[in-house]
Amino acid sequence: MTHKITSDWKGKMAYEIETVGGKLQLDATVGEDGNAKGMTPKYLMLVSLAGCTSMDVTALLEKMRAQVEDFKVEVEGELTEEHPKHYHTVKLTYKFKGEDLKKDKIEKAVKLSVDRYCGVYEMFRKFAIVKHEIVYN
Repeated sequence: MTHKITSDWKGKMAYEIETVGGKLQLDATVGEDGNAKGMTPKYLMLVSLAGCTSMDVTALLEKMRAQVEDFKVEVEGELTEEHPKHYHTVKLTYKFKGEDLKKDKIEKAVKLSVDRYCGVYEMFRKFAIVKHEIVYN
């Protein structure tokens, strides 16, 4: 299977990216506050990781009939100081809220995502130390 995207330059450091699912805007133009004006490629890597594992976990929990009231994944990536800057350490925090949480099923779903299903997680392991934790309520 081949995936294809198109990056269309919009001036300065702004791009419109077209994918099978729609369009997204990138803008690494630095604003007056010293931060990028929009989403940058490195942030998108963290977004991809969070999205991949989140979708795995929710799909697995649904199959296991383990309901949660709320679920979030926070991802923190630490960049190297030298160029080319890349993430050398990444930490995921899986946060679950709900009454009567089935912790055994939640832990199994996270483990399956981390160890078997999430291809983005596997890609990150090729260049970074990746850790995770589960937090309840």
